[in-house]
Amino acid sequence: MGAAYYRAESESGDHIEDPSEDALFMLIGDLNGSDNTFVVIQPDEDDPVWFTSVAVLEEGGFEVVRRDTTRREHDVTTETSIDQIARDLTIWMAARDFPGRRHASNF
Repeated sequence: MGAAYYRAESESGDHIEDPSEDALFMLIGDLNGSDNTFVVIQPDEDDPVWFTSVAVLEEGGFEVVRRDTTRREHDVTTETSIDQIARDLTIWMAARDFPGRRHASNF
């Protein structure tokens, strides 16, 4: 059975179905500059409409990419805090659309 919403997978092959903020923190913390340089998070489907990735930068820190084709979003930033990255990505992914999930109305 696949992920209910999304899947995180690192270059080394580590993967987590529907990762929590803590799980993202661990995956990002395991990245290094040699054989595990990135992690990609996207819906567990054939043609995902959004994705986000975190990659190690040679000069230190991380490049964070967020892309959502349905909302015409494409954002690339750099960050040094793994905690901040995991928190921001968790919030960003919670706002994405998933089949079968209803969003609460914003008042």
